[in-house]
Amino acid sequence: MTDTTQRKGPDNPAQSSNEQRESLRKSQTTRRGGGDPATRGRTTIADGVVEKIAGLAARDVVGVHAMGSGLSRTFGAVRDRVPGGSKSVSRGVKAEVGEVQTALDLEIVVEYGVSIAEVARAVRENVVTAVERMTELEVVEVNIAVSDVKLPDEEDEEPESRLQ
Repeated sequence: MTDTTQRKGPDNPAQSSNEQRESLRKSQTTRRGGGDPATRGRTTIADGVVEKIAGLAARDVVGVHAMGSGLSRTFGAVRDRVPGGSKSVSRGVKAEVGEVQTALDLEIVVEYGVSIAEVARAVRENVVTAVERMTELEVVEVNIAVSDVKLPDEEDEEPESRLQ
């Protein structure tokens, strides 16, 4: 007994030209581009982006009074008051960003009476969670330097605005 089933394909003249074109188009479509469109290309994240995310996350922690050293806070306060200037959310934060990892250095001022160790632990946890969630970079370290303690009767170092 002979097999009378005909195979259809580009080599088979029994297949119509429309079927041949459709078959060819499908095979080219599946091979083109090399996979999922979401994986094509590279995403780079600037140091400043990670610094902003970390700065906002650190400020959210109870017990953190300010970010940065006294001098940087004073200059920042003056800059914030200049028309067109904006608050620097990355003040007191330095990030080194690689392709898949990042390391952060933070300088904070804590409120008097809080446990510095607990505040530092909470800042690390909040910063790592926020940065990893938003960037998918692995945070390898968060170094925290406590540069000052804000006393209850101490005035802020920010100068008074002359504008009313």
